[in-house]
Amino acid sequence: MKIKAGIIGGAGYTGGEMLRILVNHPQVEIAFVNSSSNAGNLISDVHTDLLGDTDLRFTDQISPDIDVLFLCVGHGDAKKFLEANPIDERIKIIDLSQDFRLIQNSKFKIQNLEREFIYGLPELNKDKIASTQNIANPGCFATCIQLGLLPLASRGLLQSEVHINATTGSTGAGQSLSKTSHFSWRNNNLSVYKAFEHQHLNEIGESLVQLQGEVKEALNFIPQRGDFTRGILAAMYTESDLTEEQAYELYESYYANHPFTHVSRKNIDLKQVVNTNKCLIHLEKHGNKLFIISIIDNLLKGASGQAVQNMNLMFGLEQTTGLRLKAANF
Repeated sequence: MKIKAGIIGGAGYTGGEMLRILVNHPQVEIAFVNSSSNAGNLISDVHTDLLGDTDLRFTDQISPDIDVLFLCVGHGDAKKFLEANPIDERIKIIDLSQDFRLIQNSKFKIQNLEREFIYGLPELNKDKIASTQNIANPGCFATCIQLGLLPLASRGLLQSEVHINATTGSTGAGQSLSKTSHFSWRNNNLSVYKAFEHQHLNEIGESLVQLQGEVKEALNFIPQRGDFTRGILAAMYTESDLTEEQAYELYESYYANHPFTHVSRKNIDLKQVVNTNKCLIHLEKHGNKLFIISIIDNLLKGASGQAVQNMNLMFGLEQTTGLRLKAANF
C-alpha cells in the first residue's frame, strides 16, 4: 500500500519541489494538488519541467482519502486553512509555514481536536518525529544555522556570542513578486535585511536551549539576499577551547547516524548541495575562534526535501527514501 499524499499550495516554489520529489517517490501516490488560482490547469502548465512526468491537474477540492497532508502555504495561512478545513485526526500533517514552529504556538485546537506540532528537524528530534502526527517543518535559514551549531550545544559549548553571516538565494523570498525579487534588482546585487531581528532566530534559540539547557550569549545574525536562485551559505564563528581536531571529532560523532548532514575537512561551496537534501559543514580554528560553514539548498533541506524526510520517518521508512537527489557539478 502506498502513502496517499495531498498538497495544499502546489503552485509555489515549495509546492513545486514537493511535486518533483513525490512524483518519483517509490512509496507515495499523490492524491490531489490543491491550488484555488490554478484549479483545472495541468500541473505541468505551471511547473513546466514536469511535462511528461505527471498528468495530474490542480484542484480546488480537498479529498479526505489521504494519509498525509503537506501545507505548502505562506506564513499565517496554515492556521487559517486548518480553521476553515478541519482535517481528520488520522491524517498526518506536515506544515511548511512558520505557524506552529515555536513552542508557544505548537498546539492547535479546532472542533475539540487538539493537534500538537513537533519541530521537524531530524538531526534534533528524530525519535519524536517518528512517533507524531503533526510536524512543523523548520525554516530554511534556521535549518542551515542550527545544523552548524547543534553539536556544540549538545556538549554545552555555546558559551560566548555567535556571529552569523548567511546569504540566501532569491527563491527564499517565495514566488510572489516584490521590489527585491525582480531580476533587474536582484541580479549583480547583494543586500542585508532584518539584521539581528530575523524571525528564524526564535526557533534557532529554542533548539539550542533544548540541547544545552541555557544559552546566555547572543546570536548575532546578519541575513543577506544573494543574486543567485537557490541555496544558503551560513558562515559563523564563536570562541571555543576545542582544537580543530576535537571540533571535527565532535561534529562527525554527532552526525554519524544522520544520512543527509556531512562534515567535510575540505572547504565547501554552494554548488555541492544545490538540488540535494544535503547539509555540508566545514570547520576551521583561527586562534580562539571556531569558524563554521554550513550550506544547504533552501528549497530542499530547507523546505520540501526536509518535509519528505520527516514524512519518511513518520511512516517508518528509511529517511533517504525518494531523496537521493543529485547536485549540479558545473
